[in-house]
Amino acid sequence: MPPRAIDCWVNVNMGDYEPPEHLIRVKEDYLHGGADFFRSFTPEELMPLMDELGVEKALIQVSVGEDNPRPFDFVERYPERFALAVHVDPRGMMPVLWKLEEMVKQYPVALARVVPFGVDVPPSDPVYYPLYAKCTELDLPLSINTGIPGPPMPGEGQDPMLLDRICLRFPDLKLCMAHGADPWWGVAMRLMIKYKNLHLMTSAYSPKRLPAEFVHFMNTRGQDKVIFASDHPALDMRRCITEAWDLDLRDGVLDKYLYANADRLFFGPRNPRY
Repeated sequence: MPPRAIDCWVNVNMGDYEPPEHLIRVKEDYLHGGADFFRSFTPEELMPLMDELGVEKALIQVSVGEDNPRPFDFVERYPERFALAVHVDPRGMMPVLWKLEEMVKQYPVALARVVPFGVDVPPSDPVYYPLYAKCTELDLPLSINTGIPGPPMPGEGQDPMLLDRICLRFPDLKLCMAHGADPWWGVAMRLMIKYKNLHLMTSAYSPKRLPAEFVHFMNTRGQDKVIFASDHPALDMRRCITEAWDLDLRDGVLDKYLYANADRLFFGPRNPRY
């Protein structure tokens, strides 16, 4: 039996749209993706792979206001296996946040998600503050991409240091850096030591490429801080899981990385404040 796992970043509808130029550049120049890079899935296509790899649950990427029924089909038919990760454009302000709140009430939503390079607005900008307040109110975890992005897009807004004041001003916000933190791994680790509610997800980052000092952090003070994710099919689930198995981790740490930390942060009890 493979170790149990939760994959916290899975895309199921990438083949349903014409890919934007920046994602084409990621495929061709950065990840050197194959024919499956831009494809879509049904639950019946994805679950056999998950079962083979020990992935008990997956978080399905969806956007606020998305009208494609595909992601919702996963959580409506198999809520025990799938939950939604809802991408939010913080510039939409309250109308977008009201839609997010409606989705949280209607579907199994595990977290909200923002990608600063996609809007070219750093997470320290006040336009994000209503989102931080709403996620705190809903007791809903929020992931924010950090590290220089693969696409040829501005990257300075994804420096983890920009989250320092956010963690100070919103101490109850459950925050998770996503897509690693390259080249600012040291800053990310120091911030996670500093703030109890700050975590990091290794989505879109090959586990075998994780820096040695970060693997040491996973084995020591970061045992409860680091969460597995693939970005399937952009970065293949099988590749990421099997590379995670091969990491030099102490007893019990692999289970925390692959499963327990995500289960606690994204599927643990919530205490909404409304």
